[in-house]
Amino acid sequence: MKKLIAANWKMNKSVEESVSFINEFKKIIKNEKNADVVICPPFTALATLSKELKNSKIKLGAQNMHFEDAGAFTGEISPLMLKDMECEYVILGHSERREIFNESDFLINKKIIAALKHGLKLILCIGENIEQKQSGKTNEVIENQLKNCLKNIDKIQMEKITIAYEPIWAISRGNPNHKAATKEDAEEGHKFIRNVVENMFDKNISKNTRIIYGGSVKPENAKELLSMPNIDGGLVGNASLNAKSFAEIVKAAK
Repeated sequence: MKKLIAANWKMNKSVEESVSFINEFKKIIKNEKNADVVICPPFTALATLSKELKNSKIKLGAQNMHFEDAGAFTGEISPLMLKDMECEYVILGHSERREIFNESDFLINKKIIAALKHGLKLILCIGENIEQKQSGKTNEVIENQLKNCLKNIDKIQMEKITIAYEPIWAISRGNPNHKAATKEDAEEGHKFIRNVVENMFDKNISKNTRIIYGGSVKPENAKELLSMPNIDGGLVGNASLNAKSFAEIVKAAK
């Protein structure tokens, strides 16, 4: 199973900057074959990057979506709109959506069902905050998020789902002095997630589900994180905004 390295640009980059990044990035990784790569730009750049990525192996993803196909939902984007822009992936349940926009597991589950209905692959984000970690509730939080978000999802649908473990306490938010979680911390979380998936579905599903790490993956720590047995890739935030640094992370996925 190839590693999956996904770039989450969040609310960054104009359309022009997005095109410039892709042109530079494609040149740097043109001979790389060890990882599947997904770029998740802002909604405003999706249509343009869809054309730019047309003949490349790089996949296009969105950072969020609504669960309805259409309607009076001002400011929202539907799964049909993402398909129209040839998106293959969508990120759902990101910690910033949960924390800042109060998205619940119930809402995320509705989005997951809608995404799968329209053939989108998804990256489901889960993880605990610092208070939950310090009070020893990490495993409880992770298990509840998985069970709630994956409610009514079957084994066949799980083939389209990648789980991203993003311990919120380990995310830098662009702070250059921030220290990410250790590879042991990350591996422990991933191993627990894999066990929960096995209990929810079966051993084969657990083995074949990609579980990627989203806690401040950088060129400096990518190789050691990606070498851990249960870490199948990375969801990269700040370090994905620079073509060279993101390419280094992709190249670390051996």
